[in-house]
Amino acid sequence: MAKRLQAQRLDGIDYSPRVEFVQLAGEEADVVNLGQGFPDFSPPEFAVEAFQHAVSGDFMLNQYTKAFGYPPLTKILASFFGKLLGQEIDPLKNVLVTVGAHGALFTAFQALVDEGDEVIIIEPFFDCYEPMTLMAGGRPVFVSLKPSPTQKGEPDSSSNWQLDPTELASKFTSRTKAFILNTPNNPLGKVFSKEELELVASLCQQHDVVCISDEVYQWMVFDGFQHISIASLPGMWERTLTIGSAGKTFSVTGWKVGWVLGPDSLMKHLRTVHQNSIYHCATQGQAAVAQSFEREQLHFGRPSSYFVQLPQYIQRCRDHMIQSLQSMGFRPVTPQGSYFLITDISDFKNKMPDLPGAADEPYDRRFVKWMIKNKGLVAIPMSIFFSLPHQKFFDHYIRFCFVKDESTLRAMDQKLQKWKAELTP
Repeated sequence: MAKRLQAQRLDGIDYSPRVEFVQLAGEEADVVNLGQGFPDFSPPEFAVEAFQHAVSGDFMLNQYTKAFGYPPLTKILASFFGKLLGQEIDPLKNVLVTVGAHGALFTAFQALVDEGDEVIIIEPFFDCYEPMTLMAGGRPVFVSLKPSPTQKGEPDSSSNWQLDPTELASKFTSRTKAFILNTPNNPLGKVFSKEELELVASLCQQHDVVCISDEVYQWMVFDGFQHISIASLPGMWERTLTIGSAGKTFSVTGWKVGWVLGPDSLMKHLRTVHQNSIYHCATQGQAAVAQSFEREQLHFGRPSSYFVQLPQYIQRCRDHMIQSLQSMGFRPVTPQGSYFLITDISDFKNKMPDLPGAADEPYDRRFVKWMIKNKGLVAIPMSIFFSLPHQKFFDHYIRFCFVKDESTLRAMDQKLQKWKAELTP
């Protein structure tokens, strides 16, 4: 066709580095995929049984349910998170069920961000935030977490990465519409402290800004750190959308059930987008998630709770991966939450500066391609989680997913040991 086909809102966002590296990994035989953020172990038995019951039980679960959420699910989400947030949550007005957290984010951006609106994004950031802002007509404004210096030989921690309060305040203007918060953070694994959240809350209230809080990893917090929802702070429920994911909560990323919680003054606009786009999410998945939350509500805070057991298990996975990477010469940054850790590859950059690739291609991308092809290990380059001007400053980090089965971690160990043997004179 002679006419332009694609809408202008797609300009500049058609290429996804994350998709490229996942596809690259699929082209190679005998690789250990530590790049994609999904567990390769079984979900909890109660969740699997709930899904089986939803499929084989009530035949009406094969049909439409309420457009904004299966009533038992919106009811248990309202009850469960109402206690955590200190709010009386109305299942009909304050809860929206979406196609995963990704769908929740897209719905929020489309509902609230207008042409020319500024959206503040903390770097490093989950890489959908920028294109979703652009697709809605907004302008991304970036503010970076910066690592504090550590003593030589001292292990780095994600808690050492901090926002500069003065720089953060300078990003708010009369055009700022939304602030994107992700805690625990992907890819860094940082869990924002109460003091950091109070600073963000103060600025959002001062400048009348909506906070879109992506909290999909809220149950994956380690080392005694505590997840705090910004919506629970004084004055923030009225201006916050809190986004969650059953995929991360119950280790079922393929179910694609997510949700948004917030005040009706914001949620009514998300419902408008929802009813005029996807309209409805799969009923059986929602039913299984509802039953899983009902089970968790009975066990919450006890050793039998999955929300207690899961972080204990994946902290052991994290510690295993850190020790293995350190033995190979990597310098991991210990995460306090999420599925991920990043590791400093500066030593490799110094020893192997001239890896194949385009001259302007960030080093971490060339390193990951080389590592996939030659060492059979899949990671994600850190530079894709930064805005273009800042990518060159952080191209000496790569990201690994440590939420993996013991057999996967052993396969990683074998490849690292083989790599190490090749380096031994």
